[in-house]
Amino acid sequence: MESKNRLQENGHKSIDWGSLISIQSILYSILGVFSAMIALEGFMLPNHFLDGGVTGISILVEEILQVPFTYLLVVFNLPFLYLGYRRIGKTFAFRALLSILMLTVLMHFIEIPAVTEDKVLIAVFGGFLIGLGIGLVIKAGGVLDGIEIMALYTTRKSAFSTAEIIIAFNALIFLSAAFVFDIETAMYSFLVYFTAARTTDYVVDGFEEFTALTIISGECEEVKSLIVNEFGKAITVYKGERGYLPNSFKVKHDCDIVMTIVTRLEIHRIKEATLQIDPNAFFFVQRIKEVKGGIGKHTSKNL
Repeated sequence: MESKNRLQENGHKSIDWGSLISIQSILYSILGVFSAMIALEGFMLPNHFLDGGVTGISILVEEILQVPFTYLLVVFNLPFLYLGYRRIGKTFAFRALLSILMLTVLMHFIEIPAVTEDKVLIAVFGGFLIGLGIGLVIKAGGVLDGIEIMALYTTRKSAFSTAEIIIAFNALIFLSAAFVFDIETAMYSFLVYFTAARTTDYVVDGFEEFTALTIISGECEEVKSLIVNEFGKAITVYKGERGYLPNSFKVKHDCDIVMTIVTRLEIHRIKEATLQIDPNAFFFVQRIKEVKGGIGKHTSKNL
């Protein structure tokens, strides 16, 4: 899961008590912990299904050594929380510790019976609920699984990205699950992990998936008017040049490069409307993680 920037944004060099006790953060943490608890007790643990990271390691070690899962979850997360304290900040580490302790305490005192024995339902809904829980806790400024902290720390000392480190680490966990349990359990556990990862991304990044749409057109004035006046979007204009084709390198023209922030629901309509003005218009789209300020997050009035 791509959480490097999320963790950095949520960390502080010293504990921010005002942020720590905010109603929104507390609510996200409580909902996230309850969602993860239902996933673990109602779906995953009774059927030996794993998620990735520290959660998966704890389930494996519980099966091998018969040590309670809740104890292992705290112990295995402590080194990562220390790295988070050193690398990200006190506020982040404190939030993460509180969330993990809350989860273990609730699991110790609240017993949830297995919801179903259907393996596909367990993998899908177990993954969805634990992904929802992890995502909500990240939005609150903490984590329920310390593996992402390790990936953030190791990227400073290696050429691998955060995602590559997490995938490699989890691959070892699922291979181990194939030996400790069986191949089928390992395969279903991968489905749990995939569902959880996608759910976490949606919770943290949002469902709208804002993108930067850039348009280069010879009819730039009409294109600008279309986007602003017809679709109600704010734009940014860069001054540039177009041309430089292989067979006519010396031919060039000044142009305005138009960039606007849109959702995936708006991309097709804006592109179609722009092509009505200029069939030769050039587009490129870039996914962005977050949008703040301005009117970029306003949806189109034509949708």
